[in-house]
Amino acid sequence: MARPPSQFPQFSSVADVSKRLSTAGYLPDAQIATTVFLADRLGKPLLVEGPAGTGKTELAKALAAATGSELIRLQCYEGLDEARALYEWNYKKQLLRIQASQGSDGADWNTVHDDIFGEEFLLSRPLLTAIRRTEPTVLLIDETDKADVEVEGLLLEVLSDFQVTIPELGTITATRRPMVVLTSNATRELSEALKRRCLYLSLDYPSAEREREIVLSRVPDLAPGLAEQLVRTVRALRALELKKSPSISETLDWAQTLLELGLDTLDESVMRSTLGVVLKHASDQERAAAELRLN
Repeated sequence: MARPPSQFPQFSSVADVSKRLSTAGYLPDAQIATTVFLADRLGKPLLVEGPAGTGKTELAKALAAATGSELIRLQCYEGLDEARALYEWNYKKQLLRIQASQGSDGADWNTVHDDIFGEEFLLSRPLLTAIRRTEPTVLLIDETDKADVEVEGLLLEVLSDFQVTIPELGTITATRRPMVVLTSNATRELSEALKRRCLYLSLDYPSAEREREIVLSRVPDLAPGLAEQLVRTVRALRALELKKSPSISETLDWAQTLLELGLDTLDESVMRSTLGVVLKHASDQERAAAELRLN
C-alpha cells in the first residue's frame, strides 16, 4: 500500500524548488529539483548516492535553509547503535532516583519503575528527536553506508511509518513528518528494503559549466576568467588516479583562497603553493605535480 502524501508539503512546484534552493546557495539541475519536489509531495525519504564531495550533504543543508526547517543530523559510522541513533535512558539519573526513593519514602519497586521510565529520564537522539518535532524539520542521515547493516533494520520502522516504539512508553508517531535525506558514498550496497522506502537520486561531479556557475554564485567577487581556469584545473585533477579527488566544497575553498591572495591567474607557481587547499594526501600532491608539471 502506498504511503500517504506528506501532510505539510514545502514546495509548490519544481520551479519553486529550483528557485528556493538557488536562493539558499545550492544550484540544482532539473533532475535534482524534480526529485526533491516528488520526495516532498509523496512524503518519501530521499536517498542521495554518489562519490564523496559531490554536494549530497549540502543538498540537505540547503533544503533546511530553503524551507526554514531545523536540520537534525545523524552522522553514521561503524559501531553506531540504537542508543546513539534513537534514544537511551539516563541510567545515572535513574540510579540516583532509585537510591533517593529507598532512602526517603520507601516507595515500592512498581512505583519507582514507572517513575524512572518517564520522560524526565529519556535521552532523545536524532531519530527520535526528528519524529517528535512539530515544527518543520529536515532529518539528515549522513553516510548511511558507513553504518552496520543492523542499523538499516532500525531505520525501517522510522522510514516506513515515521514512528518509534519505546517498550516502556509505547509507540510515538510523528504528527509532522520530517523531510528525510539519506546520503551514501556507495562504499557498500544498501539493502533493497531500505531503498524501497526512498526516492533515489544519483549525484556525480557537476559539468564544467555548472561548477563554474556554483563557484561564481558562492564566490561572486572572483573574476569569471579565473573561475573558468580554476574549474578546468580541478577537473584535470579529478581525472587523475588520486586517493581523494577534490570535492565541490574544496573547489570553493580554492576559489576563496585565490580571492584572499589577490591573484588573477592560476599559474604553476600559484598551484604549487596552494595545492594543499584541494589535495590532502602527499601522494596525491606528488602525482598532481608530476602530471601537471608543477616542478
